[in-house]
Amino acid sequence: MNDNDLGHEREGAASGSPESSPEEDLAMLGAFVDGELPAGERDALQARLADDPRAAARVAAYRAQKAALQALCEGARLPGEDAAPGDAGAASAAPAVLVLRPRVPWWWRAGLAAAWVAVGAGLAVTATMFVPRLAGLAPELVAGSAPGAASRETPEAFARRADIAYAVYSPEQRHPVEVGAADEAHLVAWLSRRLGKPLSVPSLAEYGYTLVGGRLLPGNTGPAAQFMYENDAGERLTLYVGSSAAERDPVRLLRDGNRRTFYWSTERTGYALSGPQTEPKLREIALDVCGALGGKPGQW
Repeated sequence: MNDNDLGHEREGAASGSPESSPEEDLAMLGAFVDGELPAGERDALQARLADDPRAAARVAAYRAQKAALQALCEGARLPGEDAAPGDAGAASAAPAVLVLRPRVPWWWRAGLAAAWVAVGAGLAVTATMFVPRLAGLAPELVAGSAPGAASRETPEAFARRADIAYAVYSPEQRHPVEVGAADEAHLVAWLSRRLGKPLSVPSLAEYGYTLVGGRLLPGNTGPAAQFMYENDAGERLTLYVGSSAAERDPVRLLRDGNRRTFYWSTERTGYALSGPQTEPKLREIALDVCGALGGKPGQW
């Protein structure tokens, strides 16, 4: 808004109102913003601003400039200086000093970052030199440093892994297995090769379950296998097979919600049979599977 704009604004004023110059209008608006107008003139100008958008915009601009200047001067005031008259609360405000900090060049920041990267790389190299020595003194401090470190998985952790696999894949309708029972010979040969030991699939036909197929899963010490069975009612059982740290473990039971898992180990191979709690013969099935796979549940 320039000085001529205010002259044009006056053209629409009501007849009989005294004409004023642009300079007088600017002075009046400035006095209004600074709170220097008498009460009557201030109220009249306030009423005018409601119908005069240009004058209102000028007042808003003045107020913004005033606020910026006050903020700058407030930051630059030295201790002991008095606040400007009319500034409410300025006398009690704590004096501040405006500090201008030089910008750090980008090349300085980049060089500092590169230096920290170099320090981190040096620490990593130093750590790798000491890790093997620490592993020799305290193998339990370096997980996975020894070939048999991961084989310390507890039987309960093994059963929990089997239970989770059952919970994930048994509800699946379209893709419950990777290889179906129609290709059982390939399934057994493939999983035996991946686990590095001969596997066999026990028959559960006498309990009304037929083989659906199987899949490869990650285990704690390497690959694991899961074989899935299903009965005419749509209930499913899974046999989970993986490596075990124990030569032989007795058949035990893991309960989790509405699922049950019987687990054991034979010749450093862990087995876990999982199914729903609604299967009344699940323990009997587990003992038969254990015996079919080389275990001797009668000795436990």
